[in-house]
Amino acid sequence: MKLKVTVNQVPYEVEVEVDETPAGLPPVYIGGGSGAPAAAAVSSGSASGNAVTAPLAGSVRKILVDQGQSVNAGDVVAVLEAMKMETEITAPKSGKVAKILVEVGAAVQGGDPIIDIDPA
Repeated sequence: MKLKVTVNQVPYEVEVEVDETPAGLPPVYIGGGSGAPAAAAVSSGSASGNAVTAPLAGSVRKILVDQGQSVNAGDVVAVLEAMKMETEITAPKSGKVAKILVEVGAAVQGGDPIIDIDPA
């Protein structure tokens, strides 16, 4: 497969091999922020559709909320650590923390539910 890539405003044409063999594992998305498809990549029986999910693979460094606590959209609710870098996880909407689904130190993949928030 040929791709066109621009680096520092210089266009390059590169050829890459695509492995079409299914790995049998769920996809892992690196990165995050709004619009990341990771929220739908992994489902869990204990999480609802209101779950705050991990934007990337890493370990849970801090949980900054308690069950029953009210949160506003944008509040930092947890911190993940990946490759010695910390990533703050924010509440996507306001509500009340219904359930904390992971413990500090737990390993998570991108899309794994971390905290369940009931909408306000």
